[in-house]
Amino acid sequence: MKDTLKSGIEYEFQFHVPKSKTVPALYPESPEFQQMPEVFATGFMVGFLEWACIKTVNPHLDWPQEQTVGTHINVSHLAATPPGLVVTAKVKLVEVDGRRLVFEVEAHDGLDIITKGTHERFIIDRDRFTRKVGQKAQSVNT
Repeated sequence: MKDTLKSGIEYEFQFHVPKSKTVPALYPESPEFQQMPEVFATGFMVGFLEWACIKTVNPHLDWPQEQTVGTHINVSHLAATPPGLVVTAKVKLVEVDGRRLVFEVEAHDGLDIITKGTHERFIIDRDRFTRKVGQKAQSVNT
């Protein structure tokens, strides 16, 4: 990681919500999800927040060798967002504790705040991480 990775870094990120990021698209195999309203799915919203956090810190890492993985998310989904609206995430890195990074996250859809909370990520070495996951996958296949 670079010397510039410090708490206080802020980032704003926007995403136009397509129909493919609504609840019925989250698990197409689920008949229950197929019956639900077409609004921005909480699962996709979490991914959007992770994406914003990744974009926040990547300039301060030795990307792509150093990457971050999500380890904890604590957010509330406060308002429904139909497809067609643009969601804006506001992310602030509030703690750097070795490889552990803590973010305050918030997003709005131009009409309502749709989420607020915190997100934690860990800095990893991509090759080492991939090797460990590969070993785990092999143990399942043997």
